Amino acid sequence: MDDILLLEAIERYLSGDMDAAERTYFETLRKNTPEIDQMVVEHSMFLHQMDIYSVHRNLKQSLQATHAKLLERGEVNEGGELTTKGRVIQLWNKYKRVTAIAASVGGIIALVISGLAIYFSPVVNGSQIEQLSKAIEVIKKNQQYQGTLINEVKSKIPENAKLISGGSGFLIDPKGYIITNAHVLKGSGAVVVNSKGQEFNATIANIDLEKDLAILKINDQDYEPLKSLPYSIRRANTDLGEQIFTLGYPRNDIVYGEGYLSARTGYNSDSLTYQVQISANPGNSGGPVFNNNGEVIGVLSTRQAQAEGVTFAVKSKNIFRMVDELSNSDTSLEKIKLPTHSTLKGVERKLQITRLEDCVFYVKAYRK
Repeated sequence: MDDILLLEAIERYLSGDMDAAERTYFETLRKNTPEIDQMVVEHSMFLHQMDIYSVHRNLKQSLQATHAKLLERGEVNEGGELTTKGRVIQLWNKYKRVTAIAASVGGIIALVISGLAIYFSPVVNGSQIEQLSKAIEVIKKNQQYQGTLINEVKSKIPENAKLISGGSGFLIDPKGYIITNAHVLKGSGAVVVNSKGQEFNATIANIDLEKDLAILKINDQDYEPLKSLPYSIRRANTDLGEQIFTLGYPRNDIVYGEGYLSARTGYNSDSLTYQVQISANPGNSGGPVFNNNGEVIGVLSTRQAQAEGVTFAVKSKNIFRMVDELSNSDTSLEKIKLPTHSTLKGVERKLQITRLEDCVFYVKAYRK
């Protein structure tokens, strides 16, 4: 829809000029399109601020008219000096709070108009968002993985396979089911590496490009399933400003980072993701985002180019949806039991990390 026509529709919607059928259609469109919903909210705020500005402009004009009448009556002189102080003081006491608000209205309106201008300006290209998967060149420079004896261990990557990309992933079931980003798995197969440098063969169980999530299954006799996972996966949304931390593999060793949830939606108001303020680099894609209680609240996926620390994470509730879809489509798989209880609540951060390291993997995708 053309932006001007869309703005006209929003104006009519907010003013109540739409008939019942048109209003129902627009509300459905708003519910299913986060960008339009955001435009409605911002335009409503803009109109509200304009109303406030109009009220205070009228107040200013009324005060000026009152001052002129006081001059005519001789109750104040031309220099502004009071001849009858009591009445003007009462007037000031009555309106001083409103006048202070009026002084800030101009600045608020300027900010709102600037925000709308930025919102309506076209996106230059897709380079504004960067995926956090690791490039082929970086992987090739790091053929040998963690561990002091790793050079003595033969890699499980097929001999004639071509490395495509890399990232991070974490267990969602002790039996060896791992979640990562779909964009990490650009090849036909993958190996995963734990924090001790052990490699395991893995197969791609499911990929959802829309949610940018994928499930891997470790199929390797060398893998010893964990008894349980120390964290849970949060089904509900998390709170704005909540402290978060992550573990992942932007380099050969596992790396810790911390920050906070900075927005309830992602880039361009994407409702599938959160915006988090945290440093993230290529290789962090697919890494878990934890809150202080050891609950997974998201999966790191992308970052905004030329904006330090502005990173996006797929909301954890999408993991539940994906597992349900996989269970319904492939009944031959073992039932995935997502962790529902965290044993990390109230535990010191260093100890939390120690318990989590074995659950986070370096994911390397290849094509035969």
